[in-house]
Amino acid sequence: MTKMIKTRLAAMSFLEFAVWGSYLISLGNFLSNVGLAKEIYWFYTVQGIVSIIMPALIGIIADKWIQAQKMLSLCHLIAALSMGAAGWYCLSQGSDIEFGPLFVLYTVSVAFYMPTIGLSNSVAYSALNQAGLDTIKAFPPIRVLGTVGFIVAELMVNFIHIQGVSMQFTCYQLFLSGAFSLVMVVYALTMPECPVNKTKTTGGLAEALGIKAFSLFKDSRMAIFFIFSFLLGVSLQITNSYGTPFISSFREIAEYANSWAAKNATALISLSQMSETLCILLIPFCLKRFGIKNVMLISMFAWVFRFGFFGLGNPDGGVALFVASMIVYGIAFDFFNVSGSLYVDNQTDPSMRSSAQGLFMLMTNGLGATAGTLCAGAVVNHFVYSHENPVDQVEGWKISWYCFAGFALVVAIAFWVIFKDKTKEEVEKSDDGVLLGDSDPGGLVMEEDKLG
Repeated sequence: MTKMIKTRLAAMSFLEFAVWGSYLISLGNFLSNVGLAKEIYWFYTVQGIVSIIMPALIGIIADKWIQAQKMLSLCHLIAALSMGAAGWYCLSQGSDIEFGPLFVLYTVSVAFYMPTIGLSNSVAYSALNQAGLDTIKAFPPIRVLGTVGFIVAELMVNFIHIQGVSMQFTCYQLFLSGAFSLVMVVYALTMPECPVNKTKTTGGLAEALGIKAFSLFKDSRMAIFFIFSFLLGVSLQITNSYGTPFISSFREIAEYANSWAAKNATALISLSQMSETLCILLIPFCLKRFGIKNVMLISMFAWVFRFGFFGLGNPDGGVALFVASMIVYGIAFDFFNVSGSLYVDNQTDPSMRSSAQGLFMLMTNGLGATAGTLCAGAVVNHFVYSHENPVDQVEGWKISWYCFAGFALVVAIAFWVIFKDKTKEEVEKSDDGVLLGDSDPGGLVMEEDKLG
């Protein structure tokens, strides 16, 4: 029975991230091919904008009124229909694709997809708890299958040339995403039922709507954690937005035109997700050995190398630096996103699990990613797309990557200095909360009465 629930949750994770992998990495190339290169950042910024509101709102609904697995199914249905409509629009327009209609349909789709990341986490945590399993040990291997799903989808896009220049194929990545979402519509309903909190509240409208999750900011350490989650979120979508257009831009330079990397940018970047599959499995050990502060600090410095290696590399003699960038991405992404999600889950009461995950999404994929992609768009448009010459554009790319690496370095140093974990003695004196710190050799210190 225990093995069966893990297998079912792993399949859910596979489908959840295959939806995203179908377009997240290859979309930049697609937009460049249809003449929307200068608007790339808007398609990634909007993911952050909708994440400011939608995950928290949908999480509140899932906590209070509609079971999380049913809400997950409903959100995927709307996302699938909208993404399919975006694909149909592009296919019918041929070479006359306009920014407005495509952007609106795409926005509706991602507005309902982004909450499903937190919802799928909530469904998984709830099912694991019902099965009597330790989420810290059981969840990372399940989440690995999500990364596998992402990789499978992006490799499908790369090797059947959905991302290619041929207009009749560029739209099909959107249909692929919609198809995976439709499968999730049905599959989510087979998941174990997630309880809703129907207890009558006495704290007014804010408590009734589940905004109690924002009370986590009252704890200074949690407030600092969320602030740095925002700052880390700034980096999340930069290479997803511009990684493939950057590597593909080398095709315009004679000495790199025939290199495998320049012709297969999406496949090369898929190494990043392959790295994730290994790094996720390291999380339980690293949390137990190093604690949340050091795990997040490792993630921050990994972002410095992620951007720096992009700036130093090229598709020929410098391709090893590109590969190194892909390898450290697994550490940069997982040590922050997955560890942070586990941390939030273990800091909050089960009655507001979904809304707390929504708050984490708001700070990272919402506010953080929005600020990051807007700023990245301004940097890239200034240093890269302001030039017509391909050589000048590549030089502009290098400057842009160094700017991003510098930002990540400043954030890492600031976090190192500012964020303080509770000592074991402080935890023992505390009467409430679930705490995570360096000083806890197990990585997690939980009160027995809190966990029941």
